[in-house]
Amino acid sequence: MKRFSTFVVAVCLCGNAVASDADFERVADRFVSDLPAFSPIAATRIGDHSVDSELDQVDAAARAGLIGAYEDYRDSLAKIDRDSLSRANQVDYELLSAEIESRLWSLETLQEWAWNPLYYVNGAGSAIYDLVARDFAPVEQRLANVASRLEQFPRYFDQARTSLQLERVPKIHAETAVAQNLGVMSIIDNMIVPEMDALTPATRERLEAAVEIARDALADHQTWLEEELMPRAAGDFRLGAELFDSKLGFTLNSPMSRREIQSRAEAEYESLRNEMYALAREVYAEQHPYTAFPDNPDEAYKQAIIRAALEEAYQVLPPRDGVVEAARAALQRATDFTIQNNLVTVPDDPVEIILMPEFQRGRSVAYLDAPGALDRGQKTFYAIAPLPEDWTDEQVESFLREYNLLSIEVLSVHEGVPGHFLQLALSNRYPSTLRHVLRSGPMVEGWAEYSERVMIDAGYLDNDPLAGLIFLKWYLRVATNAIIDAAIHVDGMTRDEAMKLMIEGAFQEEREAAGKWVRAQLSSTQLSTYFVGYQEHVEMREAVEAAWGDEFTLRRYHDQALSYGSPPVKYIRALILGQDIPRSGE
Repeated sequence: MKRFSTFVVAVCLCGNAVASDADFERVADRFVSDLPAFSPIAATRIGDHSVDSELDQVDAAARAGLIGAYEDYRDSLAKIDRDSLSRANQVDYELLSAEIESRLWSLETLQEWAWNPLYYVNGAGSAIYDLVARDFAPVEQRLANVASRLEQFPRYFDQARTSLQLERVPKIHAETAVAQNLGVMSIIDNMIVPEMDALTPATRERLEAAVEIARDALADHQTWLEEELMPRAAGDFRLGAELFDSKLGFTLNSPMSRREIQSRAEAEYESLRNEMYALAREVYAEQHPYTAFPDNPDEAYKQAIIRAALEEAYQVLPPRDGVVEAARAALQRATDFTIQNNLVTVPDDPVEIILMPEFQRGRSVAYLDAPGALDRGQKTFYAIAPLPEDWTDEQVESFLREYNLLSIEVLSVHEGVPGHFLQLALSNRYPSTLRHVLRSGPMVEGWAEYSERVMIDAGYLDNDPLAGLIFLKWYLRVATNAIIDAAIHVDGMTRDEAMKLMIEGAFQEEREAAGKWVRAQLSSTQLSTYFVGYQEHVEMREAVEAAWGDEFTLRRYHDQALSYGSPPVKYIRALILGQDIPRSGE
């Protein structure tokens, strides 16, 4: 494997300003081709399988090499006259420039490699999961590479332990690493061992030996996590204003500041609660037709009516072991409705609903795992976490009330059609591999949130006011996420304050709120991506609708908006409307 102590970016740009698209494209192509050297794990994820047998180097020498490589890329980009490039390449130039700055800042300033043990546990899990989850190559070849990576686990975890500075590790990150490290073993037991019978004797013998090496390495790391890291983990999970604002800027690549996001989210929070009350009155009046509602109800009255209406949804719950099956049926309904109402082109790419791998559990209830940019035609996975076996009956009921059958409809719109699955499948068709690799979280998450509103506005689930109420509750969750994201990391919001806002203010069940509190600690700035992306999508649609006039249709607009890959929304807006391509941060 190429080590960065001797790595040199092989791009020659002469003079002070290079105006050629070809010169930029050489830099962009070189960056994509160098991704395996940056991280073999990440390369496998995007579908570059040239280093599937290698496992990342995560020591100080590797980090120094990465910094040097990224600085070389920054220098190369500085020699290119961005304004003379084609509009498509101007977008890609901004994406690559922002990515380089983000990676340098993460390595040099944020330094998660020094205080976040999940940085390494998740890497180990992904290193083998991504080799076996999809059939991109014969099983013999994929499992031979699994064996090679498992053989490197002792070195990898030794480098991880050397890199981590125990006193800087927050307790919540240590606790989550303890739980998720054991999940890596489940990949071996559930996805690798059952395939051994299909191997040649030589490959099987090597893999069996490698599995034992990995078991020992994981056991040693588990002991270290529990006996060394946990007792000494004393870091503050809160980033503080300076780090949070910088990270937020890199995460969003949006002109919205933390204060503007908070202001918008708080205003949306109040507006959504009023919308929910209006729909709750319809639901309540259907059950209690002689109710006389006051003209100017106070907040306590609104709260009671909304809660009473939501109880109607909570009467129809999936069985404890039936969430996946309910999601499968909901995804089919959402797909059929999207096609019948001509909302957007629906791709025929394969998608499968699966139980979330154990090493990924503990952050969210569900996620969409799309194939990498270079793994065209491979399956997309809609992963759902099973209910923990040690939950009490009260905790199970709390979860199922939150994920009632109507909520599973919303979840499947968000993760499936016309949400993440549809958007990412169409994104894969855009010809720029760089743009796909550097896709925008706010664009992707914002589209999924926007797609929920498109469906309910189009009459999904027969314009049922109770379904509309649940959709609004989910968007209220989005606004609340944006509020607590900054409030926790900058303003010092406590667990009790966050739980009260989520449970009383946003009508979330205790299990959902408790999980979100953990997630907010582990994933600073990510919770803001949904709200910011949604706001940007709504504003873009309004601008395009005004510009197109009578020629505007949802199908035409959605297909064009999704035809540019997944860059930040501001770039899509500029491309559709023929505006100047904004610079990062504008």
